[in-house]
Amino acid sequence: MLVALPLLVIPVILYNIVVLSSLFTGGDHVNLAAGGADAILRDPMFSIPMASGTSWNVGVGDLILFLSLILLFFELLKSTSSQKVAIVNHALSMVLFIVVLVEFLLIKGFATSTFFLIVAMVMLDVLAGFIVTIISARKDLDFGGAA
Repeated sequence: MLVALPLLVIPVILYNIVVLSSLFTGGDHVNLAAGGADAILRDPMFSIPMASGTSWNVGVGDLILFLSLILLFFELLKSTSSQKVAIVNHALSMVLFIVVLVEFLLIKGFATSTFFLIVAMVMLDVLAGFIVTIISARKDLDFGGAA
């Protein structure tokens, strides 16, 4: 049944850990409402020298978004499955979307561009899952009626 779990729950959990742990530790980034979450997510973890002579600074938020994009790709592949577990996956993806939307709208530290993009990816996963299911059901109905 672990197959039914939406993969996009991983970056959501990572974001929650990063932002909420900084909120409760009381470190330098206590004021999450005034852009502190953005500062945490954008602080460079490492820097990659580029051929142009500049440096590409990569932060925690960038890595979470990169992981989210990769997992969205696999979620879209999973949504093309017509197994019964796909229906459970679609339902859990909808629950995840409701959770991230509530976090985005109501909890300090979650109103960032990084988290908005995660919310958008979860929404795309929900929409893709339901659209693929409806289209495949319609094709099954068309073929069933022709016989």
